[in-house]
Amino acid sequence: MGLLAYLKTQFVLHLLIGFVFVVSGLVINFIQLCTLVLWPLNKQLYRRLNCRLAYSLWSQLVMLLEWWSCTQCTLFADQATIDRLGKEHAVIILNHNFEIDFLCGWTMCERFGVLGSSKVLAKRELLCVPLIGWTWYFLEIVFCKRKWEEDRDTVIAGLKRLADYPEYMWFLLYCEGTRFTEKKHRVSMEVAASKGLPPLKHHLLPRTKGFTTAVQCLRGTVAAIYDVTLNFRGNKNPSLLGILYGKKYEADMCLRRFPLEEIPQDEKEAAQWLHKLYQEKDALQETYNEKGVFPGEPFRPARRPWTLLNFLFWATVLLSPLFSFVLGVFASGSPLLILTFLGFVGAASFGVRRLIGVTEIEKGSSYGNQEFKKKE
Repeated sequence: MGLLAYLKTQFVLHLLIGFVFVVSGLVINFIQLCTLVLWPLNKQLYRRLNCRLAYSLWSQLVMLLEWWSCTQCTLFADQATIDRLGKEHAVIILNHNFEIDFLCGWTMCERFGVLGSSKVLAKRELLCVPLIGWTWYFLEIVFCKRKWEEDRDTVIAGLKRLADYPEYMWFLLYCEGTRFTEKKHRVSMEVAASKGLPPLKHHLLPRTKGFTTAVQCLRGTVAAIYDVTLNFRGNKNPSLLGILYGKKYEADMCLRRFPLEEIPQDEKEAAQWLHKLYQEKDALQETYNEKGVFPGEPFRPARRPWTLLNFLFWATVLLSPLFSFVLGVFASGSPLLILTFLGFVGAASFGVRRLIGVTEIEKGSSYGNQEFKKKE
């Protein structure tokens, strides 16, 4: 193991990275809170400012993937699709099989200039998660309880508010509703059989309500649906902790573009279109498992320096006073002060670990486990 690789495994560096992310995130959230006064005066200025504030936070996580672990992300698509990326509003459909699938998606958002304005249909519990949920609130992210009877009006209103969004946005939909696990897959396929739908080998049965509603509400705003099927070479199953330890992965993403006018306007027909799309995604995954490559021409968009420069800015601003404070604590010789500081370090490390735990598959929601009983 080389020196750099060894350093990447050291807990103290992980703690410092976590410190920079958490403290800068709190500062960013405070600034976002202050920008609320702009909403009634100039809504579009408020949105543009918050896109850049969000970028300053999310890009720190992208930096870990791109510069710390040096993970490679390769797109498989046609040139016409590549040429449109970042130049139109789009709905992104991504499979939900991996702990860092969102991070690979954010990396592509960053490389095509839409990271700060990226959107997602998120579970309401995330609204209470510091930094992540709070930043999403200021970005007008649509939160839902995943009970359609209660969510319908909230989701529709939230989507319609985005009709005049001033910057190109990618709206991410995890149509499966939750991360893939063997248990959830078994239950999901029982539901598929009860509905007379073809079985899926590598995906859960897609939830159609969110998709059809998003298409209806964003029609006239969004230009296309981008279907993304993600896999990792070598049958790897990466984690955010692995990224933090500097492990390098190779992500392959098969990208297909569907103009929105090709999506049926009728809700039932749009739902059928989505089921067909997931059957195609399943076939793509099967092809990848057999051949180790997706069909299409490979593109590897160059990483940009802004994520690294942004992190170095925050590290410079926040770590200098931290080091001065730590030296002062130990120089004081006070056992009480030193123990208090060590207790704070322990609490901080626990908090960072809890934030990482949000991404872990085994810590994911139980959503989908009872689908067969519900017979939805």
